Amino acid sequence: MFSSFFPFPRLFFPSVVVWTLVCIGCWYGFAADLGTFLGFASQDPDGGVVIGVRHFFTPEYIWFDIYYALATALFAAAWHRLQPHAWAMWSIIGSSFLIFLAYTSVQVSVVINAWYGPFYNDIQKALTGDQGITSGDIYGHLLIFCSIAFPYIGLIIFRNFFTSHFIFRWRTAMNDYFTAQWERVRHIEGASQRVQEDTMRFASIMETLGIAFVDSIMTLIAFIPVLAALSVHVETIPILGSIPYALVFLALAWSTFGTALLILAGVNLPGLEFKNQRVEAAYRKELVFGEDNAARAAPPTLRELFHNVRRNYFRIYIHYTYFNLFRYMYLQADNVIAYVFLVPTIVSGKITLGIMNQIIRAFGQVASSFQFLVFSWTTIIELISIYKRLQGFERAIEGLPLPRIDEEFIEAGEREY
Repeated sequence: MFSSFFPFPRLFFPSVVVWTLVCIGCWYGFAADLGTFLGFASQDPDGGVVIGVRHFFTPEYIWFDIYYALATALFAAAWHRLQPHAWAMWSIIGSSFLIFLAYTSVQVSVVINAWYGPFYNDIQKALTGDQGITSGDIYGHLLIFCSIAFPYIGLIIFRNFFTSHFIFRWRTAMNDYFTAQWERVRHIEGASQRVQEDTMRFASIMETLGIAFVDSIMTLIAFIPVLAALSVHVETIPILGSIPYALVFLALAWSTFGTALLILAGVNLPGLEFKNQRVEAAYRKELVFGEDNAARAAPPTLRELFHNVRRNYFRIYIHYTYFNLFRYMYLQADNVIAYVFLVPTIVSGKITLGIMNQIIRAFGQVASSFQFLVFSWTTIIELISIYKRLQGFERAIEGLPLPRIDEEFIEAGEREY
């Protein structure tokens, strides 16, 4: 699954983590200041966000793009020298480019969040009869929003297009890898399905989860400083009183609670999903054999196999019932929790409408990033079951004993003959 597309995955992925930490340390240690020395100085002396599309053409933003490209090039060159790989251009350069696109998308959200402040402040002034706010001021804000939002559409379309090509290349690498080893894996139950359907589903889910995970990480990196800066407006919160960086703490605590709740509620689902693939495969296998052998696929046998399918589905339905109960209760509470935390601050009149909207939006962005498992748990469950099936291929190719679950299918097939 991974070695077909990435060079030496057991070393590659740890090296990604190490290199990322090194690059982050260098950026905050000296590289950001080096950009100023080279002429990429900030246009805002207060260090705030430049509101509008100009944000993406500021000297400091361009310097970060250059720094990121150089870091990617050095990493790719090192791996090309260490262990050349046929798919390195897509797996290394392509992955880095996807992360960069995710970062750019999140920066759009940061700029829009900054736009909310002056826009809603002017709205509040206009609604209270402040004659200093004109129609031109409001239209100007909307024009700035359009200058951000409409180019963003093109970015998202291009990102989805590139991601689809990236994922299909990964599926192609898996397909070529497994079919080249066909003689060693064809005896495994459902071999054809694993090569065709499971690799397709694995690639598709990785596309969905990969984008969501990278977006969550990029959102945290971008919005935690924003939320920390906005925390100065929140002097006290219900029950806990005054705590430093209150909004960051609350987002982390609330998201951790939701994640733990959903993991606990869905702890049995991965095993049930995997067992579901087993019973479905056994039923499908008997039907396939019945196409060429009149002695197979007898009605009593099919009834028994389908009974196993039905029994497992009913167990899944029961477990998903209480899982969804906790899930949707949490998500409904998530819609108002930020307002609950802000009640003392709102009634004290210490924040404007614009700042409140910035806080609500930034809190939602950070909380939703921490809640990656909450929103993705059902998809992760499906991915785990597919991974377990493809793991049988991995072990057969490496000459290792198959997982016990696969051995049971082979033994059962041999007894039938």
